[in-house]
Amino acid sequence: MKTIRVWTVVALLAVIGCGVRAETTQRLWDGKSFAGWHTIGRGSWTIVDGAIRGIHPADEPEFSHLVTDRSYRDFTVRLKFKAVKGNSGFYFRIAEQGFSGVTGFQAEIDAKVDVGGLYETNGRAWVVQPTPEQVASWFKPGEWNEMTVTAKGGDVVVHVNGYKSAELRNDPGRAEGKLALQVHGGQDVEVWFKDLEIVTPEREGRTGDRRTIGT
Repeated sequence: MKTIRVWTVVALLAVIGCGVRAETTQRLWDGKSFAGWHTIGRGSWTIVDGAIRGIHPADEPEFSHLVTDRSYRDFTVRLKFKAVKGNSGFYFRIAEQGFSGVTGFQAEIDAKVDVGGLYETNGRAWVVQPTPEQVASWFKPGEWNEMTVTAKGGDVVVHVNGYKSAELRNDPGRAEGKLALQVHGGQDVEVWFKDLEIVTPEREGRTGDRRTIGT
């Protein structure tokens, strides 16, 4: 019995020694303000009934993004979205530069097509583009949908309503950057977000400028 207990302790120490890191889950958005976020581009971001509402007029060519002040490397983000009209997306590992104001990966959000795909803005364009049949199997038009994006090293996985909509392994793209919500330029857009949370390894990410914008 003593031998078994000794080996149990040894095994636990071995797991700890392998660099297993505890994870932290926290709200990515506090549900009542834009603390920790800032806007770029031209669009309207407001808070209505505990949700973020993004709108954009079709006659405005410039995109708009609601961007985190903080950068992240490895994470899982969970959120709910409702795409009423037009194109949107959840961006991750971005830099605030280039055409449309951001460069990096986007998990696609739209009122009709390509939902759950992966698009690299100012890069490779479509990396994973789902078919209309695939989108119909996991997307609920006009309703609240759940999206999960996990990025760990070069591995990226997107789920929509529990269905795996995109996956990359050992991808050479950006390994770190900010997160953002988008409303597309040149389109009539209305999109809603709520219940945003993020799971990261402890001490993950970097703290940037802390700015608060009102509604």
